[in-house]
Amino acid sequence: MLKYFNYLSLAGLLLSTSCVMAQQPDRLDQPSPMSPAAHSVLLTDITQAGERLVAVGDFGVVLFSDDQGHSWSQAQVPVTTLLTSVHFTSSESGWVTGHDGVLLFSDTAGAEWQLFFDGNQINQKKVDYFEAQIALLTDDDLADDPFLEDDLAFDLEDAQFALEEGPVNPLLNVWFMNQQTGFLLGAYGLALRTDDGGQHWSIFSSDLPNPDQFHLNAMTQLNDSLVIAGEAGLLLRSDDQGHSWYELPSPYEGSFFDVIAHQEALFVLGLRGHLFMSLDGGFDWQEIPVDTTVSFMGAYSDGERLAIAGLAGTLLSGDQPEQLQLLSTGTRQHFNAVVRTTEGWVLAGEQGIFRQGKQEGTQ
Repeated sequence: MLKYFNYLSLAGLLLSTSCVMAQQPDRLDQPSPMSPAAHSVLLTDITQAGERLVAVGDFGVVLFSDDQGHSWSQAQVPVTTLLTSVHFTSSESGWVTGHDGVLLFSDTAGAEWQLFFDGNQINQKKVDYFEAQIALLTDDDLADDPFLEDDLAFDLEDAQFALEEGPVNPLLNVWFMNQQTGFLLGAYGLALRTDDGGQHWSIFSSDLPNPDQFHLNAMTQLNDSLVIAGEAGLLLRSDDQGHSWYELPSPYEGSFFDVIAHQEALFVLGLRGHLFMSLDGGFDWQEIPVDTTVSFMGAYSDGERLAIAGLAGTLLSGDQPEQLQLLSTGTRQHFNAVVRTTEGWVLAGEQGIFRQGKQEGTQ
């Protein structure tokens, strides 16, 4: 389950595959329209690029603000796909993921974006990957696993079909642990990695203990370990900077929409008010009681303050887990992501940007 599913209309859900495929060339080839209405579209994520705020959302919309979120400008974007996440490695350089396997790059602090690659290139990477894996098989490999060749052949056939079908699967999250090493997470277990600042990306989906190919929604770092959170309670951890992974015990079977580290603790959040904390890196979890049953969609921590944003105008904030308070935002609009400024919180959601001052919410 993906966070933007909450806002899809029934008509949208009933679109046939042929209709979706017919729209794809338009979404990838048509620039996001410059319009005053861009300020009120569904926004899925928001982050900071130095002093600038950058938010992304539907129809390829990217907005940026240089005054704490009071006023916003629309960026130049070459696609109209739904954008799903944004991450900056410096005040100038940033990345955005989206539907149809879209990856965008900016070196202008988010004012202008270029298409780095899309799902067509990802599908080709999959084909190349499985062809290489089959070519590298040895007799010892087949002795250890007699079904390995058949499994790889099936995966290759599936990748070739996807290449013919087109770029249908979304990238859901982009996250860098430093300026050189970054990760892309997507639907159906898709995962890519770069070690050269994003110039080259390689698929590592098969290295993850995710045989059911659950969606991968979010990623964070706690000390020297990396943690991925996904649907169906999936939690994965790496202790060697993402080169190998193992599954963590999960406190519930619902989807996790975000994972975040805050003051030596790890937090995961998901459906119907489920918020969990681990003090040992994800091996043991305790549920944090909250006075709400809405779904939590995004979290933020600057090391001092933690915030959790969710549906129906929900915003939790506090320095410590036991101090989390449900703030009164005065709105029922759904929030997907939140960042902190010197004036309070800035949230991105179903009706664009919402500002929550230090004492009370202001639109």
